Amino acid sequence: MHHREVVRTNASPRALGPYSQGIVAGDLVFTAGQLGGDPSSGQLPEGIEAQTLQALQNVAAILEAAGSGWGDVVKTTVFLADMADFAAFNAVYAEVVSEPFPARSTVEVAALPKGALIEIDAIAVRSA
Repeated sequence: MHHREVVRTNASPRALGPYSQGIVAGDLVFTAGQLGGDPSSGQLPEGIEAQTLQALQNVAAILEAAGSGWGDVVKTTVFLADMADFAAFNAVYAEVVSEPFPARSTVEVAALPKGALIEIDAIAVRSA
């Protein structure tokens, strides 16, 4: 049987449903999708740039709580409410995530919770 460890942190919005903020399984860390909401207020800032930065910070908080970080990320998935926001999202992403860049999938979705413009999840290797 494989051991799974639940990751919880107050530095990222708490899970609002039957899921965990993150799970550690072996040497891997899996984060739940993170919107760009402020962890303390739950409010979404205006605009794709602000929501992207906050979503990346929310993912980072979960990674950190699991003993990992952006330098350990091997894959991200990005959900955009409007693919027209791709260039603006990508510019902010490139400021936070450094080379070698993780593999990434970016898709447009019909809608996101709370009317968010973006949601990001990550898979990382747990730091030793």
